[in-house]
Amino acid sequence: MPPDRQPQRMWSPALSTTIVKPVIAVVMGVSGSGKTTVSVLLSAALGCQFQEGDDLHPAANVEKMHSGMPLTDADRLPWLRKIGEEIDGWRARGESGVLTCSALKRAYRDIIIGDRSDVTLVYLKGSHDLIHRRMAARHEHFMPVALLDSQFATLQEPTPDEHPLTVDVGGRPAEIVAEIVRQLEERQGRACGHKSTSGAVATSDASKGERP
Repeated sequence: MPPDRQPQRMWSPALSTTIVKPVIAVVMGVSGSGKTTVSVLLSAALGCQFQEGDDLHPAANVEKMHSGMPLTDADRLPWLRKIGEEIDGWRARGESGVLTCSALKRAYRDIIIGDRSDVTLVYLKGSHDLIHRRMAARHEHFMPVALLDSQFATLQEPTPDEHPLTVDVGGRPAEIVAEIVRQLEERQGRACGHKSTSGAVATSDASKGERP
């Protein structure tokens, strides 16, 4: 069985005293917001699998993008459905996972998350100026201003009814991940009817959730 299909078995020691059930997170944001870097670190912190959403594009989309042609919403539809299927597979198997997807439009998020209340949307929020400065400083990943402008023009920020975890990308990746984890802990604490303000909360319950 490939590593990315192995069932979720254990939380990392740092989180085992506070997060006691599977977490599925979709990390969204404009290009340059750090989705992949943050998601890889987050999956490591949670001890779970990571999926780059762009890797799920059908071959026709990949060919079109390689030729320099922009994708239409019709092109994206089978891709977004594939992401939803991937997430549903994790849910059915009781696994945890972190998946990246720019998910700039509400219509996209309605497909990949929709009424899946057990899936958490994580929004990496940053200003145009901040992200442009970061991209310009990383010459090998430089993004033309016009492309970044297009990303922000398309962006429809999550609304309260989507229950997003919104995190400012102004900090270092490790700090961003720590804030996401803190908000996940708080959310699970509220769901369990207690505050998860320290590592001492629900230790016995968490230990029951681990498997050798």
